[in-house]
Amino acid sequence: MKKATLLLLFPAMLFAQEKTTPTPPKQQGKYDTNKFSQMYDLLATPNMFRTAAGAPGPAYYQQQADYKIDIELDDKNSRLSGAETITYYNNSPDKLEYLWLQMDQNQAAKNSQSPLAESERIETTMAPSKFANEYLKQGLDRGFKLEYVKDAKGNPMTYTVNQTMMRIDLPTPMKPGEKITFSVKWWYNINNYQQDGGRSGYEFFEKDGNKLYVIAQFYPRMAVYNDVEGWQNQQFWGSGEFALPFGNFDVNITVPADHVMEATGELLNPAEVFTAEQMKRYELAKKSFDNPVVIVTQAEAEAAEKGFSTKKKTWKFSAKNVRDFGIATSRKFIFDAMAVKLSEKTVMATSVYPKEANPLWGETSTRTVAHTLKSYSSHTFDYPYPKAVSVSAEDQGMEYPMICWNFGRPDANGVTSPQVKNGMIGVIVHEVGHNFFPMIVNSDERQWTWMDEGLNSFMEYMAEQELGTNFPSRRGPAKNIVPYMSGDQKFLEPIMSNSESIIQFGNNAYGKPATALNILRETVMGRELFDHAFKTYANRWKFKHPTPEDFFRTMEDASAFDLDWFWRGWFYSTDFVDIGINDVKQYYVTDTPTTELKNAKVRRGRFGEEKGPFVYLVEGTNAELKESDKKALKVDEFKLLADYVNEKLTAEEKASLNAPKYFYEVEFNKPGGLIMPILVELTYEDGTTENFKYPAQIWRKNNDTAKKVYATSKAIKKIQIDPKLETADIDVTNNSWPKAEVKSKFD
Repeated sequence: MKKATLLLLFPAMLFAQEKTTPTPPKQQGKYDTNKFSQMYDLLATPNMFRTAAGAPGPAYYQQQADYKIDIELDDKNSRLSGAETITYYNNSPDKLEYLWLQMDQNQAAKNSQSPLAESERIETTMAPSKFANEYLKQGLDRGFKLEYVKDAKGNPMTYTVNQTMMRIDLPTPMKPGEKITFSVKWWYNINNYQQDGGRSGYEFFEKDGNKLYVIAQFYPRMAVYNDVEGWQNQQFWGSGEFALPFGNFDVNITVPADHVMEATGELLNPAEVFTAEQMKRYELAKKSFDNPVVIVTQAEAEAAEKGFSTKKKTWKFSAKNVRDFGIATSRKFIFDAMAVKLSEKTVMATSVYPKEANPLWGETSTRTVAHTLKSYSSHTFDYPYPKAVSVSAEDQGMEYPMICWNFGRPDANGVTSPQVKNGMIGVIVHEVGHNFFPMIVNSDERQWTWMDEGLNSFMEYMAEQELGTNFPSRRGPAKNIVPYMSGDQKFLEPIMSNSESIIQFGNNAYGKPATALNILRETVMGRELFDHAFKTYANRWKFKHPTPEDFFRTMEDASAFDLDWFWRGWFYSTDFVDIGINDVKQYYVTDTPTTELKNAKVRRGRFGEEKGPFVYLVEGTNAELKESDKKALKVDEFKLLADYVNEKLTAEEKASLNAPKYFYEVEFNKPGGLIMPILVELTYEDGTTENFKYPAQIWRKNNDTAKKVYATSKAIKKIQIDPKLETADIDVTNNSWPKAEVKSKFD
């Protein structure tokens, strides 16, 4: 009975053991995570509107909005009143049931949602003026006050205002090819931008009681309607700027008679607003290519700023094919200008500024404008507008077609620090440069800040370096973006993020794309290929509305350079660059095989095998390597090689024979996620150097490591990766061999 029981139990025990033996789980399949994968999954499908090459397609269209505007400035009460007539052209293939207009002044209205959408905290230290403005004073009544919206016959139109957008309902849908004309009358209170913030407003001068106005977003503006998203009617929250169609502007601006003004467009009535003497200077400036001509002098401005005229004067401007309009006006303005010769035309560089900006502005501003126009034109297309204006507006840096406001002034004694001067030059270059991106190459700022700010910051960097003064550029050099890219991932987002969702706005939308493009030009593509492709993009999309896809595709299409890996890494991820030297092995040539190499087989051609004898390369640390073999190779002393050379090589081959003496295998690794070329500098024992550049594709089959062999005539003393800091490598401690000793600040 016991025996039977045991026999019965034994198979059960075996079964139980089999059950408890873990079975290795089936390995799961994996998605394509190769960093060289093409971007079909990320880019919009090409169509008749936008081609796969990145160019406008045969059915590409864009709308047009023409404006006739009459405005008047109430200087005493800081109020702007205006009436505009808009003619809107439906060039799309779609019927439009309504129109959308941007009402950007409403972002600062009392019922604005913008402040409610921002997190707040107590400032524990505040100036009395700021505390009063923040907590004590009744805020200025801001935002557009609409008086009417009427059709061409004067009949009221139905409209709805939703925060910073206004919808006008059409009695009958606009058919493709139709146009509509309607009118809007409005007014608003102008803000003191130094107290209230904002991209426009006025600066108040307490000493003389004058105001300097920089006026923009001052009229209801048509939103963009396009093939990508229909109406671009996202609210203006503050960061994402403005998407606007092109059109023609005729603007009459009535201001106090003692004001001097600049604005978008050509001045139609200079003889009515300038004195006879000023007109002579005005005409002289058109022929002066070397130095600015002062049209309204400092003495004339100082006299005007004491008058506070009660009379009025109307300045008339006309602008063709622009997307927006900006105005600067003050009785404090000095006015200077000079001509700028481009390859095929002459344009005017102009500045207006108060006496508080001199001597810095008189010496620097207009010349900087001229340099910017020349630099940008050389890399894109000749500047197409008749002028570019720089306005001195403290605490500002903002751009509009043909005009921009820029900070930077001397101290009370007229002394300017190098930091302020360089900062002012950088801002002028940047803001004038915005004429190209996005005022002409008209990307959607509300969606993609980087498409104008990033591209423009890159162009700014090139223009600054072309000054020839070793200008200390903030954005562009690869090393300058390292602190950002090595930061806490919680506070990083890809460049391809919506404008309103960016935490570190300057680094993300300005600095990183500028750096990426600089690296692309200098390190990845080379200047010739990059410059041709970039110029192609600019010319394809000038006076049009490009998307990110159009930029990415054009850069590849015009260069035959596969950049999908670059866009994926730099623009769609928060990966960082970190490439290091993992290992260096020195090999010696011998005719004696190690145990491992005794039975080694060497392939001959596709199907055969070499029979020997063989030349062996043995790693220096191998215990089987004879000490006598640890020496520099001399071919004529190595019988096996010497015999081969003498018997098999021609006289010509012998005459051009390489003579390597030292052999190294270097393994590079990539702790960082970003794919980048490997830049290597070898320093030899005699102090000479040699540089190598390996394309990013070296990582295509192994994302972690890559190896290169160096057969040299001189012993290698040092190996350095990225010696000039061209790749934004966040950790340089692993960039050298022998590993460089990092000293603490206490050593």
